[in-house]
Amino acid sequence: METKPISPAVKGLLISLLLIVFGLITYFIGFGQDKSLQLLQYVILGGGIIWSCIEYAKKLNGNVTFGNTFAHGFKVTAAITGIMALYTFIALKFIMPEMSDLAVEQARKSMMENKQLTAEQVEQAITMTKKFFVPFALAGVIVAFLIIGTIFSLIGAAVAKKSANYNPIQNQ
Repeated sequence: METKPISPAVKGLLISLLLIVFGLITYFIGFGQDKSLQLLQYVILGGGIIWSCIEYAKKLNGNVTFGNTFAHGFKVTAAITGIMALYTFIALKFIMPEMSDLAVEQARKSMMENKQLTAEQVEQAITMTKKFFVPFALAGVIVAFLIIGTIFSLIGAAVAKKSANYNPIQNQ
């Protein structure tokens, strides 16, 4: 009896939950701004997508192509991206609204170090940053997760074991 692969939506949800739990833990223990821990979320993302592709090919006994394995990985990526965009919005608005204030203050400090900007220009930039912080953060999450997810979907499709004698044209 052939087992059915786990759907991309379920895999996306599982990986997203791991990312959310990891993010909340780092935030609540005070390492929310640590760049090396932020990079670790991409390791979790990549590992999850590669696992998804390998598990997909394994459940189908290797009767897959690079293309449909990549498509499966990209569907997982799309699910993760949607869930993480929603989570980012909720987190920035309700769970940790002070994150936008921290980011604005970091931006202010770096702009003040730039001697070419006047105090008035810095204040204008800070006003715009405050106004558009959440949309820019959401756009950043969506673009980053889609690009990184696509790369890891390609890697996952390349490393997933495929049957040597599988011919997708013959099996249609």
